[in-house]
Amino acid sequence: MTDRTSSPITLLSAVILSLGLIIGGYLLGNGLLRAKAADRSVTVRGLAEQNVEANLATWVMSYSANGYDLDALQRDIGGDTDAIRAFFAGLGDDYDLQPAGVNVSQYTDSNGRPNITIRQRMTFRTTDIALARKAVEQQFDLIDKGVVLEDGTMQYSFTKLDEIKPAMVAEATKDARRAAQQFAEDSGTQVGDIRSATQGYFSIQSRDGEGGGYGVADTPNKKVRVVTTVTFGLDN
Repeated sequence: MTDRTSSPITLLSAVILSLGLIIGGYLLGNGLLRAKAADRSVTVRGLAEQNVEANLATWVMSYSANGYDLDALQRDIGGDTDAIRAFFAGLGDDYDLQPAGVNVSQYTDSNGRPNITIRQRMTFRTTDIALARKAVEQQFDLIDKGVVLEDGTMQYSFTKLDEIKPAMVAEATKDARRAAQQFAEDSGTQVGDIRSATQGYFSIQSRDGEGGGYGVADTPNKKVRVVTTVTFGLDN
C-alpha cells in the first residue's frame, strides 16, 4: 500500500535537488569562465639601447729583448721602458703607467750557448679618453724609437652602468607594453597589469665593430643593451 502523504514531500525534495543542481552548475560554469578570463595573459620582450662613451682606457703593452748577454738585454729592456714612459709623458699627465710583470726564459741553442729572452709588460690606464686616443694615433712614434710592441691594443670601457640602469629598465618595460598593446588590439582585448617581469643582463659592445680583443681595434663608442621579459594580464 502506497503512503500518499509522502508523495508531496518526495516531489518537493526532487524539485529542491534539481534547483540545487542547476544553480550549482551555473555557479561552477561562471566560476570557470572567471578563472579562464583571469588566466588570459601575454608574455612579450622589451628592448632598450643607449649609446655611451667609454670613461676608462687601458693598454697592456708587451715588449721583449732576445740574445746571449743578460746584462745587455736588461739594458735594452730598460731603454724601451724609458722610451715608453717618455712617450706618454709627452702626451699629458692624467694617466697611470705601471710595470705589469717580467718574464725571463732561456734555452740552449744548437751551438750550446744559452739564448735568453726577457719579456716586460707595462699597463697604461687613464680616464682621459682624448689622451688615450692620441696615444693610439701616435703609437708609431714608439717604433721610431726602436720599441716594438708585441701584442695588445687600447681597450675602452664604460664603468657607469649603474647610473643609467633604472632609466633603461623603464624604457625596456615601456617597449614591452607597446608590444603587448599591439597584441591586445589584434586579439580584441586590453592590456592589464603586469603579472611578472624578468630583467635580462646588460651588454656593452662597441658601436664601430667587434673590438675588445688583442689585435682587434677597439673604440670609445659603446652601445648598452638590455632586454626584459614581461607578462601582462589581458582584460576584455
